[in-house]
Amino acid sequence: MGLARTSLEQWAVLAAVVDQGGFAQAASFLHRSQSAVSYAVARLQAALELPLLQIAGRRAVLTPHGEILLKRARSLLADASKLESLAASLKKGWEAELRLMVDAAFPRERLLSIIAELQQLCPGTQMQLSEAVLSGAEEAIFEGSADVVVTTRVPTGVLGEWLGNVTFSAVARADHPLLQLNRPLTSDDLVRHVQVVIRDSGRRSPRDDGWLGAELRCTVGSIEASLAIVTAGLAYAWLPEHVLERSLSSGTLRRLPLDAGGARNVPLNLVLVHPEIAGPAAHAAIECFQRHMPPMRLESGASQPPRAAP
Repeated sequence: MGLARTSLEQWAVLAAVVDQGGFAQAASFLHRSQSAVSYAVARLQAALELPLLQIAGRRAVLTPHGEILLKRARSLLADASKLESLAASLKKGWEAELRLMVDAAFPRERLLSIIAELQQLCPGTQMQLSEAVLSGAEEAIFEGSADVVVTTRVPTGVLGEWLGNVTFSAVARADHPLLQLNRPLTSDDLVRHVQVVIRDSGRRSPRDDGWLGAELRCTVGSIEASLAIVTAGLAYAWLPEHVLERSLSSGTLRRLPLDAGGARNVPLNLVLVHPEIAGPAAHAAIECFQRHMPPMRLESGASQPPRAAP
C-alpha cells in the first residue's frame, strides 16, 4: 500500500476553513498566514483531483463531494487526536488498559460516577468493566484477570479494604400470595413458592449465598433480571435495597414479613490485584472507589470487619 497523497494537516486546515467560515478566519484561528491556509487547501484539492470548496456569497462552503470526504476526515482527525493523547498518557506512565471487576451488588449510580471520573483522570486508558456474581470476583483475583476488584469475599492471603455493606431484603410484588397471609412468614411458607436466585458467574468454585430452601427456583444471570421477575409477580427474592428503593416507594413491591432472615448485610471489599506492579490508573481507580463510598459506611451502620490476613 502506497503513501497517502493527502495529510491529516491538510484535512484539519479544510475543516477550519469550513468551521470558521472562510480562509481569513481560518488563518486567524490556526495562527497561520492566509496564503498558507489557501495553499494547504489547494494542495489537498490537487492531490484528490476533486473540488472540495466553492464560494457562496462571501463564504467558502463545501461541494457535495467535499461534504462526504470531510465527514470521513473528521473521524480520522478525532482518531489521530486520541492516538496522541494515548501516547502522552503512556509517556507519563498511564496504563494502556484498566480492567475492573465489580460485584453486581455494588450500587450502579455510584459505579457510573466512578467510571466518569476515571475517564477524566486517565483519558488515554481503555477501561474494561465486568460484572461479577458471587465467586466471580474472587476468581478474577485468583486468576489475575482484573486490576481492581470489588468483591463480597476477600480470599485468604489477599489484602482488601472494606467499603461498606449492602443490605439485601426479601421482597415480592404487593399481590403475591405470601403477602396475603397477613402474618409473619416462616421457611415452611417460602418453600411452597418460586424463589429467584442469581447464577454464580464464577466457574472454578461456584458457591451459593443466602436462603435457598425453595425447591421451585428460577435462576437468572443478573440483579436486573431478578427484579423484573419479582416485579412481574412470578417469584420472590432477596435484592439490594438500593435496587428496590423506587419499587418499595411506589408500593409495587413489599418486604416479606419473615420471622427471621428478612434482611442480610453483604460486605463489599476493594482489592488491588497486583499492587507491586499497579500503575497510576489502577491507583486512581482505588482512590475513586474510596472517595465515592464513605456514605455507605453511614448507611450500613456496621463496624468495619477485619481484613483478610496476608
